[in-house]
Amino acid sequence: MKGFAAAFLVWALVSPQGGGETWPAHTACRDGNLEVLYQSCDPLQDFGFSADQCSKQLKPNLNIRFGIVLREDIEELFLDVALFAKGSSILKFSYPVCEVDLPKFSFCGRKKGEQIYYAGPVNNPGFEIPVGEYQVLLELYNRDHSTVACANATVTCS
Repeated sequence: MKGFAAAFLVWALVSPQGGGETWPAHTACRDGNLEVLYQSCDPLQDFGFSADQCSKQLKPNLNIRFGIVLREDIEELFLDVALFAKGSSILKFSYPVCEVDLPKFSFCGRKKGEQIYYAGPVNNPGFEIPVGEYQVLLELYNRDHSTVACANATVTCS
C-alpha cells in the first residue's frame, strides 16, 4: 500500500494539473489592440514569461522577463519559432541563443536544476503587427535536442 501511495504522489507531482490536462494559459501582455497569451506545451513543467511593452508597433529592443527551473544543461541553447495564421505557415526560423564560443546571455552555460530568471532586452526587428489572430509555436532546446521550454502562443491584434 505504501508503494502505491508513493507512486501516486510522484505521478501527481510531475503531472500538470493532476494529469491529462494542460497547463493554464498565461497573459504575456495585453494593451488596447494587442493581446499575447501563451501556454506551456511541455507536459512536465510550466514557466513564466512577460513582455514590458505591449504595442502593435513592436520595438527593436523589447524588454522581457523569463523564469524557469532547468531540466537540462544549456551550454548551447537554440530557439525555433513557427508562425501560423488561419492554419497556414507564415514564417519559421531558428536562432542560436547560447553557443559555446558566443554566449549572448548571462544564463548561458547553466546546469540542470538551476533556475534562470532573465529580465532585459532582446533584439528583434521592429515592425507593426498586422490585424489578425496568429498562433506561434516556440521551442527552446539544447544541443542534444532536449526540450528546455516549449510554448504555444496566441497573438490577437485588432
